Amino acid sequence: MRDFTPEIYRALLQALKRHGRFVLRHDVDLRPGHSLRIAEIEASEGLRATYYFRTVPESYDEGMIRRIAALGHDAGYHYECLTTCHGHLDEAIADFQRNLGLLRTVAPITKACAHGSPRSPHNSMDLWQHYDYHAFGIEHESMLDTDFATTLYLTDTGRRWDGYRVSVRDKVPRYQEQWDREGLAFHTTEDIIHALNDLHHPIHTRALLINTHPQRWMPFGSGWLKEAAVQRTKNIVKQVLITIRKPN
Repeated sequence: MRDFTPEIYRALLQALKRHGRFVLRHDVDLRPGHSLRIAEIEASEGLRATYYFRTVPESYDEGMIRRIAALGHDAGYHYECLTTCHGHLDEAIADFQRNLGLLRTVAPITKACAHGSPRSPHNSMDLWQHYDYHAFGIEHESMLDTDFATTLYLTDTGRRWDGYRVSVRDKVPRYQEQWDREGLAFHTTEDIIHALNDLHHPIHTRALLINTHPQRWMPFGSGWLKEAAVQRTKNIVKQVLITIRKPN
């Protein structure tokens, strides 16, 4: 099966169900219609996920949010306030509150996670060094409230499952080298499926947080080829940014 297609995503879900200990997270950065397709596959497999929506036009679609929620999934807020407000804390927290209120007119929102914004020098998670997200009714921040000592984070950032190598923020630096040493780094979706189907593989010693970006999951065709080409270019740019920002 070709990677990043609905067919291999279903195969991944079926392997995950045999594993049993996992959470499904989706960052809806672009093309919310693609998220609906993934949500329908999950619902048909009897699974529930959380879809984190930005409040920019390329992500925020009230109809899609409602349709995904109607399938039994949760909606969350994919915030980027410190980035869009250029590091100004007062403006950023006001923006967070305003956008959260907008999303809550569409669906109940008690979960949040930060958008990576790799071109920005600001990390929106730093907002919580000055404020408490619980004060805004957020019960769970995906990266801050997950115990990565016991949970393996697998994300398709960069359109590859070892994209942390070219990712500015979508990774867990404290544990990434340890996971590599333990054989818990994967390149393709098929690599993960093979590991899940091997009862002796160390992946079974961990709970899993699976994060996908549904915009890149689609049937094979011109759109799939374009997404693959665009992402290769993005990965080169992100690798340059990582090199530039690396301390001397």
